[in-house]
Amino acid sequence: MSLPHAILTALLEKPSSGLELTRRFDRSIGYFWSATHQQIYRELGKLEAQGYIRTLPAEQPARGQKKRYEVLPAGRAELARWTSAAQDPKPQRDVLLLRLRASAVVGTAGLEADLRRHLDLHRRQLAEYEQIEQRDFPPGKDSPQDRLRHLVLRAGIDLETFWTQWLTHALKEFDEMPGKGGAAVPGDDVEPPGGGTE
Repeated sequence: MSLPHAILTALLEKPSSGLELTRRFDRSIGYFWSATHQQIYRELGKLEAQGYIRTLPAEQPARGQKKRYEVLPAGRAELARWTSAAQDPKPQRDVLLLRLRASAVVGTAGLEADLRRHLDLHRRQLAEYEQIEQRDFPPGKDSPQDRLRHLVLRAGIDLETFWTQWLTHALKEFDEMPGKGGAAVPGDDVEPPGGGTE
């Protein structure tokens, strides 16, 4: 249910067309909740059918003019209900961590190079977030709305900081690992990383 609520949030911030929403997802909302333009257009139709949004009247009737949407009171009420409802954290599922665990039994061939690639990607994303922070949240910009938006960005910065630090540590472990390219030998007494429990 989160994509429709992301769309309601974006439309409450600024009434938009489907194309404008897609662009906003690409450069801001998509940093923490990604969606394709097909998904966005599909959800707009559903939200309109539910009475949560409506198409704004065109200022000047024109063929091919993009429809713009705004949130209706029922949509605002739904977003407020969803925001205030208790939700449990999602269990962590990360393919890279699973691949690292699997490498303990089949060997690490190719994995170190991909860890270096991931580190480069996370460093670039961190630099982009820090540029956004400097641009959009200068000292003194501290309204409640700005503080909440800044918190979301800080989550991204802190997550990218975690990944760059963890990947740097992981690559150091690889450098110090004897025979890092080979597969684990059946019957070895060494416990795989993360323990052997199911």
